[in-house]
Amino acid sequence: MLDKEKCQFSPSPFLKNGHLMTIAPAIWPRKLLPLKIQSQQRVFQVSADSFVLTHCHWQHNSKNSPTIIILHGLEGSANSLHVIGLTAKALELGYNVIRMNMRNCGGSIHLSPSLYNAGLSADVISVINELHTSDKLEKIFLAGFSLGGNIVLKTAAELSQNSNCKIIAVAAVSPSIDLHAAIDAIELPKNKFYEQWFLRTLKDKIKQKAKLYPDFYDTKPLRTIRRLREFDNIYTAPFGGYGNANNYYKKASALPLIKNIKIPTLVIASEDDPIVPFSSFQSKDFYCSQMTFIPTKFGGHASFIQATKEPEQLFDCFWAENRILEFSEYTSSALPLPYNH
Repeated sequence: MLDKEKCQFSPSPFLKNGHLMTIAPAIWPRKLLPLKIQSQQRVFQVSADSFVLTHCHWQHNSKNSPTIIILHGLEGSANSLHVIGLTAKALELGYNVIRMNMRNCGGSIHLSPSLYNAGLSADVISVINELHTSDKLEKIFLAGFSLGGNIVLKTAAELSQNSNCKIIAVAAVSPSIDLHAAIDAIELPKNKFYEQWFLRTLKDKIKQKAKLYPDFYDTKPLRTIRRLREFDNIYTAPFGGYGNANNYYKKASALPLIKNIKIPTLVIASEDDPIVPFSSFQSKDFYCSQMTFIPTKFGGHASFIQATKEPEQLFDCFWAENRILEFSEYTSSALPLPYNH
């Protein structure tokens, strides 16, 4: 059995700062495991006119192998480093891996006239249903980072209302479960860098969408948008059917739904996360009967680079990825989690 101390995160001594930890993965000299199984591109239909692009890695005996679906964060993709890192380790442990792009991400701008948003659990459910019915997969795990973490938790809550739930566990790292709180945080002066980074790529997507769907998208407002909230109010919320940003943040947040989750659930969050405020995880609504919550003092936003590599051959310095796989392994084997509290 793994040691209970595994749930204690010891950050790299140079990264005991939320901002440094958050940006470190982009510049950290990481040696990724080679992907032992190459991916097959697969497009899933998620609505009448929308499709999502995935990258599927299949074990030789895929039907009898556990499957993990990984969802990236805001303006990430199936090729985000944390997605690739988790994929490489999961493949070595015998999992099928589905790296899922949200709508328009990862080079799939042409596959949907609409935009992605934090509430699109229906897209994940469509993928799960097809994997279950067409591929006969029975043991499916969900993992998500940041915005993707909110979506997989929302997915788990909605599927838990069905007695024939097709997923057996869900894990979320730094999930933006309260979108109102997250947007308030990112609008703070100290977080201007993140907000402008996201805005730049979001605006680029609108320009690309306008070329493909000129009757749908008006690019004129882009010149005056300076805040993410403004972007959501003009583009994300209306195209997602929410009307305005405030209604979007209310309806798409997983926090009010978490109590409905009835499968093993892992959430990892850091007190020094500059993007997702830790207060979200102190809410009375942040609870479900099978919740395993690992709070940490350090870790930044979805980074969690630890001081030393773990002794297990596959486990490196990227602590949160390791915990997702540890959680999945224990859940799959029905053993008690070594760090449940």
